[in-house]
Amino acid sequence: MAITKVWIEDGCIVCNACETACPEVFHVTEDTCHIRAEVREDGSEDTNLEAKGALKSDTGGGLEDQIIEAAEGCPVEVIKFEKG
Repeated sequence: MAITKVWIEDGCIVCNACETACPEVFHVTEDTCHIRAEVREDGSEDTNLEAKGALKSDTGGGLEDQIIEAAEGCPVEVIKFEKG
């Protein structure tokens, strides 16, 4: 199963670990992390916390290992994902 959704819960400390692990999906800003618009079906760039918008199908499967690495490497455990 591929990852279908990824989002950032409240509490990001902008440590940059996620963007280092998977820059194609994660973009660290001044105060949080965003899921890049290019990889989301809805074309939005934000934490995806409210919408929990789906990833484009080629993203979730092609970058699954990197997304999981980013989630596991997050020191405050705010990166969440869903498989479908």
